[in-house]
Amino acid sequence: MTTTNLKTPLTEKHEALGARMTDFAGWWMPLQYKGVREEHEAVRTHGGLFDLSHMAEIVVTGEQREDFVQTMVTNDLKKLNFGQAMYSCLCNLEGRIIDDLLVYRFENEVWIVANASNRSAVVSWLEKHAEGMDVALDDRTEEIALVAVQGPAAEAILQPHVDGLDLSTVDFYTAQWGTVGGQRMLISRTGYTGEDGFELYVENSHAGATWDLLLQGDEALVPVGLAARDTLRLESGFALYGNELSLERSPYDVTLAWITKLDKEPAPLAKPALEKAKESATTCLVGLTMEGRGVPRAGYPVHQNGTPVGFVSSGTFSPSLKKGVALAIVERSARAAGTELEIIVRGKPQAALVTKLPFVRGSVKRHS
Repeated sequence: MTTTNLKTPLTEKHEALGARMTDFAGWWMPLQYKGVREEHEAVRTHGGLFDLSHMAEIVVTGEQREDFVQTMVTNDLKKLNFGQAMYSCLCNLEGRIIDDLLVYRFENEVWIVANASNRSAVVSWLEKHAEGMDVALDDRTEEIALVAVQGPAAEAILQPHVDGLDLSTVDFYTAQWGTVGGQRMLISRTGYTGEDGFELYVENSHAGATWDLLLQGDEALVPVGLAARDTLRLESGFALYGNELSLERSPYDVTLAWITKLDKEPAPLAKPALEKAKESATTCLVGLTMEGRGVPRAGYPVHQNGTPVGFVSSGTFSPSLKKGVALAIVERSARAAGTELEIIVRGKPQAALVTKLPFVRGSVKRHS
């Protein structure tokens, strides 16, 4: 750890558990505890406990907050009911992706949850465009901890510690304020694993008690580091900024047209560039499953009948499928499920099959 690393309120908890720590986007974070495979399997079969306090939380208030956010993000905030969340991109005026976000609409405020690595860029972009509007931005990243319970047993694990809120009434991609262990916090049925789960936005001073309460309340609940979080999201087909998403790509280059609503009111500032990007995009994001024993890695070339058609953006050995899987950005002509491609692994072509995402379908509760 360097003297400039930010610590979460749970750093000492991780170190006491024997976590292998690493620098991640300027934060000192747990990479793994007992092992990536064990942590991964715990989330797929029962439950895992995550410290995600490095994620950035920006609270937007003011009379023009909704119109402001509507012009910033690609998805349609005004279609949300109060308490609902949506996945969205934040694009620059060239239509390129500054970050991918989770956006919550509440009665008197909007929450924007951004990636730790893009916190500065997101805040700067929002501040620049908020000038002259009745909007206030509050970056609460270093005041709010984020603790997540993910897995098919997540509801059963968390419910005994929640007062006055029946978690079965909290729909997927919605959030409600509740009390956990006597402390008020925002309870959101969201996650990045493909499994059912809850993300708890809690004041820093109560994060340690919340972590201990959950970990001690279920002997089968396993602390999970960033390494297993990555294999879980990859099996679920979720994009990662810096791999699938970047300032070099528009949402249309990586199959995110579904969160890009150009006809909403008010329209995104990036609409002119996004309209052009929609027409000019030639690539898409696909899943690839290795036919043999090779393990794909980010940057490996992807060929079709010996001709380059793209590259691997994320790759790993899938603990669930026991084979190599990848997300790849390829030419649209190669996107159909079942298409046979080759990934160049250490200079040698290895067969891979375009696979409909997700690779693994988890226990996410998609309520009405």
